[in-house]
Amino acid sequence: MDLWLIWLIIAAVLAVAEILTLTAALGMLSAAALVTAGCAAIGLPLPFQFLVFAVVATVTVLFVRPVAMRHMLQPQAARFGIDALVGKAAYVVSEVSGRGGRVRIDGEEWTARAYDETLVIPPGKTVDVIEISGTTAFVYPRD
Repeated sequence: MDLWLIWLIIAAVLAVAEILTLTAALGMLSAAALVTAGCAAIGLPLPFQFLVFAVVATVTVLFVRPVAMRHMLQPQAARFGIDALVGKAAYVVSEVSGRGGRVRIDGEEWTARAYDETLVIPPGKTVDVIEISGTTAFVYPRD
């Protein structure tokens, strides 16, 4: 079997392993094996193939992986939908208890329940939205 084909198989196995683990390191090693397969295809001797693999793997793991991980781990830039309502202030329209009530969040009326079921929040109070479950906002009074 040709060496370039062996390197190509190694690259494919590492790529599949990367897909299963999502660590980015195996993807970089797969890229290094792919570059080495190209070098083997043009006839580079085996010791130099190992050198190419080591250099490309080291460069990608040390320099490319941190950049890729930084982009993968960035917090979501903007929340939208009901996730954007969590943490906002709401105005109590009708008394809110552990059983029900109504609040106004950003101009829209929502059914609401007190986050602490023992609380009764009178109309006119300002509350914080703690959680949204379906169409019900769970709220807690501001102090």
